[in-house]
Amino acid sequence: MALVPTPSPIAGPVVAEVDMGSDSNTVRATVVQASTVFYDTPATLDKAEKFIADAAAYGSQLVVFPEAFIGGYPRGSSFGVMIGSRSDRGREDFRKYHASAIDVPGPEVDRLAAMAGKYKVYLVMGVIERAGYTLYCTVLFFDYQGRYLGKHRKLMPTALERVIWGFGDGSTIPVYDTPIGKIGALICWENRMPLLRTALYGKGIEIYCAPTADSRDVWQASMTHIALEGGCFVLSANQFCRRKDYPPPPDYLFGVDDDLAPDAVVCAGGSVIISPSGAVLTGPNYEGEALLSADLDLGEIVKAKFDFDVVGHYSRPEILSLSVKDNPLSPVTFSSETNKAESFEKSR
Repeated sequence: MALVPTPSPIAGPVVAEVDMGSDSNTVRATVVQASTVFYDTPATLDKAEKFIADAAAYGSQLVVFPEAFIGGYPRGSSFGVMIGSRSDRGREDFRKYHASAIDVPGPEVDRLAAMAGKYKVYLVMGVIERAGYTLYCTVLFFDYQGRYLGKHRKLMPTALERVIWGFGDGSTIPVYDTPIGKIGALICWENRMPLLRTALYGKGIEIYCAPTADSRDVWQASMTHIALEGGCFVLSANQFCRRKDYPPPPDYLFGVDDDLAPDAVVCAGGSVIISPSGAVLTGPNYEGEALLSADLDLGEIVKAKFDFDVVGHYSRPEILSLSVKDNPLSPVTFSSETNKAESFEKSR
């Protein structure tokens, strides 16, 4: 396999790519490892477009961004929360964070769709979604014609994330059947939830996107396991951030005593692409902002499934099975709306 450099340099190191061939059964995919422009959503969108343009110039058909790229991952922030109390400073931090989030649908979604159409790529983008006064950690999907396909909301925020993000439900666990393969995504530690992974396997996922905020070495073990377990390509995108990528103190604090140097690395990346056989195609990168690309030979999926098909010949549904409640859940329903829907159905 030949190593192919990207033709258009970006700020920071660019990782060499693995060329697996150029037949029609091959998809060129790129994961973006870069930092949000925190509290500046328009500037983050501009930055996203530059990375998408570079990936498209290299011939990528699919571009995957990290968790919470639009809106930001509030690393190091406590939002003033202690058991039994919240601070005024923390409430103000949440107000600013809420202002940086995006409505879905909304103008930022329209702009992302336009980028996907302009550069003719499938786009998987991590965002912070604003739904009224509740925020969700969300992944948005777009096709190469500039159409918004839908979203996945993180089902289980981790640790203090549960203070600032709501919980998704079973209605947003999509896998999209596209000309370049069946694409879906889970976010960060959701990928460690066996039943949730199985739901994606049951939908036939082939290109499994895993936007994350976890840069630890052990994350790589999870990504390799998922590729082997699911017989699918795994594309994990993480941010690479230094302290200076966040607002300086006192506007933003890492912990109580924020004494980090501006160049201190606060998230080291580790973005990676792994084949269905468990082979690392590119990455992990811990050096800086980068585009990591690989050519995905979809024929490798069939070979991997021959060995192990977790929802096919290697399943025992008479003993073990999964039922997924995939209907949307709402805390408030109105009987008049239900009656209107029933009357409409009867009149058809």
